[in-house]
Amino acid sequence: MDSAASEKSIIALERWLQSPAGAYVRAWEQACLDKLTADIFGFNAVQIGVPQLDALAASRMPNKWQAATRLSSADELAYAAAGRQVAVALDFADLPFASQSLDLVVLPHVLEFAAEPHQVLREVERVLIPEGQLIVCGFNPASLWGIRQGMGRITSSDYLPAAGEFISLPRLKDWLKLLNLGATRNHFGCYAPPLRTAKWLDRFAFAEGAGQRWWPYLGAVYVVHAIKRVKGMTIIGPAWNKKASKAPQAVPAANRNERKQHDQHQNESNAA
Repeated sequence: MDSAASEKSIIALERWLQSPAGAYVRAWEQACLDKLTADIFGFNAVQIGVPQLDALAASRMPNKWQAATRLSSADELAYAAAGRQVAVALDFADLPFASQSLDLVVLPHVLEFAAEPHQVLREVERVLIPEGQLIVCGFNPASLWGIRQGMGRITSSDYLPAAGEFISLPRLKDWLKLLNLGATRNHFGCYAPPLRTAKWLDRFAFAEGAGQRWWPYLGAVYVVHAIKRVKGMTIIGPAWNKKASKAPQAVPAANRNERKQHDQHQNESNAA
């Protein structure tokens, strides 16, 4: 997939997110991201792609950016009204940030539609500080939606955007591990069947609770939370002054026996 094709596929994703199924996904992901980002502290955070989702809305970091490959006047006004700063990037594989400058990066459905997903991850690893955090949102191929998408490609009736290459969670974890990005938490959601109308999706609202309980790994979408680990780095804590213990030290048994024999010989010599 070249850059032009990647750009078209991302546009197709943004249009799909306006559909009833897309709104269902956005609502669940927004709630999940709000819970995750509210407890991540630092100074600089960036969301890459998918401006329809405000992934950093609940973040308390003072500096937050939306990285976009294009920016219309309407988008600029919308971002300004929401108080969101925009960093325009020609390519998500070449981010306009210095190395080790970001505390948090959020990738909502970017890897699935990127021309070079591995390079995007390498670039994210570059800009993250040691112990910096990454959140990835993706469609789960091991779900009813993933099965429906596979059947749709055969019948030319796609349910999800056709250009996406959906990544399984084990495969994504392998990619992250190669870059020393250790996955710490996984979240799955959107257990309703692949339906196209809001009416029918609402009727299956009960599936959310049932899915979380009975088949938690079969949600249509997942959110992965990872941390950048740096080998050989140790966190140095405060040097506490420890007072020397005044308690008497125990005498080893061997020493006690030698002392007893010495005293016995001494007493015998005095008696003689």
